[in-house]
Amino acid sequence: MANVVPKGQEPENVPLSSKFVYTRDGGSFNETQRKFYEENGFLVLRNLVPRDQLKKYEVRFKEIANGKVKVAGLVVQKDVSFLDQPRNENTVYKLQDLFLDDELFEYCKLDKILDYAQNFTGLNIMAIHTMLINKPPDSGTKSSRHPLHQDLHYFPIRPSNSIVCAWTAMEKVSRENGCLVALPGSHRGDLLPHDYPDWEGPINAAYHGIKGMGPDPQRVYLEMNAGDTVFFHPLLIHGSGANRTTGYRKAISCHYASCDCQYIDVTGTTQENLAQEIIELAKTKYGLDNVDYATIWMFRSRLVRGVKSNL
Repeated sequence: MANVVPKGQEPENVPLSSKFVYTRDGGSFNETQRKFYEENGFLVLRNLVPRDQLKKYEVRFKEIANGKVKVAGLVVQKDVSFLDQPRNENTVYKLQDLFLDDELFEYCKLDKILDYAQNFTGLNIMAIHTMLINKPPDSGTKSSRHPLHQDLHYFPIRPSNSIVCAWTAMEKVSRENGCLVALPGSHRGDLLPHDYPDWEGPINAAYHGIKGMGPDPQRVYLEMNAGDTVFFHPLLIHGSGANRTTGYRKAISCHYASCDCQYIDVTGTTQENLAQEIIELAKTKYGLDNVDYATIWMFRSRLVRGVKSNL
């Protein structure tokens, strides 16, 4: 079982230096980059991951999506609009728990990525959430869109400033095929209540959004080319639109956390609804009974640099 800190003793964010709040000294960012992240909660780095590496991940994704390769335990999710159709590149929208596949987990261990992740986590780094996301052409139901949300809603891990997502475009992503949208500066707010959006049509499992969140005129569209990588804070409000093209929109991502972070009890918090949903899924898929939410995340986390401690 995971070691969960008692209620009321959750670790809090503290300034990492006298000048910066959200980034640490000694990382790979220059001062201009750090200032941009501090203000906006995200930063895009161009051409960070070589395209030949991304091509390997794409080939691997297709092998798994088409059923040619089976990886024990890897979560393969079909878009809710295609549940009655065979598994393939047109119907699978996400692979989760990439640590179970050596080829895909290479991304999470890339030195180029980890050198920048250290700006947030320090030297000891855990990969806590790993995904390859595929947006196939939308079926007309707009099920490929993801409502505006904060990733911290999913994690029973604190403090938030010691967590970061690295999200790399595997091909060109644009407004037309459903690029990420973000609300700059929203990382400075609180974790807000989430639930399934009140939308017409089907919604993919665990696609929670912020309650009562409407269109925001301050949103920015993170259009990127293959190899471009955005690092963003887990409280940043972001989402993505439907893929309105005939092609695909693939990205690979990993959330990193400092090994010094701690698991928290989400009972009685805004995260409890999601926690119960994930626990029920774990029971159904893996036959796990009497498992708590923190323990699920403990089993999904892997050390990728330095020395393991709390997580």
